[in-house]
Amino acid sequence: MVARVDAFYSGTLRLANLPVTDGAVTVDRGSKTRRSLSLTIADPKYLPWNALDPLAVYGQQLVVSRGIRFSNGAVESVPLGTFRINEPTGDVHAGPITLTGTSMESALIDDKFQGPTSTRGYGGCIEAITFLIRQTLPDSVIVNLTADERNPLCAVAVWDGGADRWDAVTQIATSMQAEIYVDAQNRFVITDLPDVVNGSVAWDIAEGEGGTLISSARTMSRTAVYNAVVASGENTALGNIPVSAVAVDDDPSSPTLFGGPFGKVTKSISSSLWTTTGACQAAANYALYDAVAPNIQASIASLPNPALEGNDIVRVTHVGRKQRFLVQAVSVPLIAEGSFSISLRGGKDETP
Repeated sequence: MVARVDAFYSGTLRLANLPVTDGAVTVDRGSKTRRSLSLTIADPKYLPWNALDPLAVYGQQLVVSRGIRFSNGAVESVPLGTFRINEPTGDVHAGPITLTGTSMESALIDDKFQGPTSTRGYGGCIEAITFLIRQTLPDSVIVNLTADERNPLCAVAVWDGGADRWDAVTQIATSMQAEIYVDAQNRFVITDLPDVVNGSVAWDIAEGEGGTLISSARTMSRTAVYNAVVASGENTALGNIPVSAVAVDDDPSSPTLFGGPFGKVTKSISSSLWTTTGACQAAANYALYDAVAPNIQASIASLPNPALEGNDIVRVTHVGRKQRFLVQAVSVPLIAEGSFSISLRGGKDETP
């Protein structure tokens, strides 16, 4: 196993292959910054003192990868992300240095709107998203991986000064029934929400001989499970009257039937980008699909797969069952002794 961490400043390599003694990259689809980094360097000489030092916090970035070295010396690696350095600290005499970093959503979170900002004039959702991101990061790469590379018309919306730029970007992505995050290649990726039932499986995790499963635990909870969604939209920029729509689980065979033994559990969502009742209804219907999903969480320890992304679908074979899960979070160690853990959500049985 090999890991590599390189330090860059303003696009220029400053330090290659830092001597990391511990650390991990966490990928969490429930976090505003999809990827986060923690690492330890034993030697205190790397502790930053000046603004332009390689591990300072004034725009310096770390590019991280992990892979394997073959017996002939060749190395095969996958990227784990590009991270803005947030907080290096350590004993100036003895070390070690500990350091944290986050992926580049953090740049947009920091860059609050300085005045009212509108999507007016940017016809499609992709153009509006690109406009908002490149106001902060002019050279950013934005990739549309939705089905048919869809780019629906973006409703005109206005955000006040001080509003969160990244929240505005994610609102536009949600309005086109998609999600957006920064991937391991430092790209802003717009993609469809994952479909555990019908989506393709990225990795099989199985117990027994030839398998990769080390241990697994399971939790079932009614928290974050809903059987009704109310979607509302109010757009003061256009002077439209408020609109709303409701979607409920009315399937008599569903364990979350609205008004059945599970009860009535309602989730409310809103966006200024939903300007018609039809748009609210589409949003409510789409949100209901995820809202009624069983909150079955599986915690898996397995042999490492650093290529996993936070919205991948995996198949787990254990205790005589074969199930599909959505990867909710994964922690990838940067040392051989570190543990590789995956948090999974949902769960759909397949025939063993």
